[in-house]
Amino acid sequence: MPNIPIHRSKPAVSESAGQGREDGSPRGRGPTAILALGTFAVGTDAYVVAGFLPAMARTLQVSEAAAGQSATVFAITYAVLSPVLATVLAPVPRRALLVGALAVLAAANLGSALAPGFGVLIATRVLAAAGAAAFTPNAGAVASALVAPERRARALSVVIGGLTMATALSVPLGNLADKALDWRAVLGLVAALCAVAAAAVLAVMPALPGAPRIALRRRLGALRTPGVVAILPLTVGGIAAGYGLYAFAVPILRAVGAGPGQEAWLLFLYGSGAVLGNLVAGAKVDRHGPIGVQTVGFACLTVTLATFAWAAGAGVHWLPLTALLMAAWGATTWFQTPAQQVRLINAAPQETAVVIGLNAAALYAGIALGTALGGLLLPVDASSALGAGAGLALLCLLYLRLTRRHA
Repeated sequence: MPNIPIHRSKPAVSESAGQGREDGSPRGRGPTAILALGTFAVGTDAYVVAGFLPAMARTLQVSEAAAGQSATVFAITYAVLSPVLATVLAPVPRRALLVGALAVLAAANLGSALAPGFGVLIATRVLAAAGAAAFTPNAGAVASALVAPERRARALSVVIGGLTMATALSVPLGNLADKALDWRAVLGLVAALCAVAAAAVLAVMPALPGAPRIALRRRLGALRTPGVVAILPLTVGGIAAGYGLYAFAVPILRAVGAGPGQEAWLLFLYGSGAVLGNLVAGAKVDRHGPIGVQTVGFACLTVTLATFAWAAGAGVHWLPLTALLMAAWGATTWFQTPAQQVRLINAAPQETAVVIGLNAAALYAGIALGTALGGLLLPVDASSALGAGAGLALLCLLYLRLTRRHA
């Protein structure tokens, strides 16, 4: 997922990372870079399937819509397990936890690569989501514990930047690798990347203790805060509208006339737009506040998806328009996330770590909802699926206006 500005708040460190040694020297930079490699591996695992979805569907003898539900299963599992694992695994020393999570990811991807059927594939995607849910939040917390307080935001941006790069690169690279090899070999390479990251964390990461266990009831207690309850559904709806269909990006591109030789760079345009949109939105939130930024983001997302739906329905096969729409799709989808994060933190500043975790869970719930909706509508036609996404983005814009007082 793209880089999301994190509020500079001590609870996010103390509740998740334990009593880490704060070190502003270069000794903290090497582990931070290794953690970024880990988040890149996690992000690649989450997103790469979209690059070879049709080939995977053919091999496993299921429809493309059914194969896309592997992304839904991953997202649901992450959303459900994220707060649970944060509670259960809190006392585990951080290095052991991070290495173990990456080892689980490596094993899960190897299992996916060797899956003889769709059922085994789904089971291994559940296992992979569990590893991702254990790794990503703790990687950010450990990075913030390894550096001096004035360097925490920078360290977090480096670590989460691994997810940003995965968003931009994993799907087009997966698409290219599928053409050169096959989808099983691609997942095998992802397993190897996770194993390399695990070995690097084991070799470089200093020992950090676990953290006091925070009851799941307390983690979910932030949901009783009126502002959080009002704002959090927008994470689900916004990501469902913008990102849910990305698992079906290749079939959608073919619906607007893009050929196999054009898929990889068109997918790269989506990722580049996502990175740029996220960076621009972060700066705009600091200057103009979250509500205005989200208003622009949801309005532009609605127009982008509606235009995409029109092009697919009318049979418009004009490559420059497709390229523009792909870049705009990525940018407008992730334009909302910095503002949403700021709104949630402002709604419950005393529970920063908790609301960050809830937002991550809601984000994956949105991916699950969007991919499920795409799986239902894509067999009808791509225009219907894109039109539903545009309608959902418009509903998000209306909901934002209703909840704007929770700025």
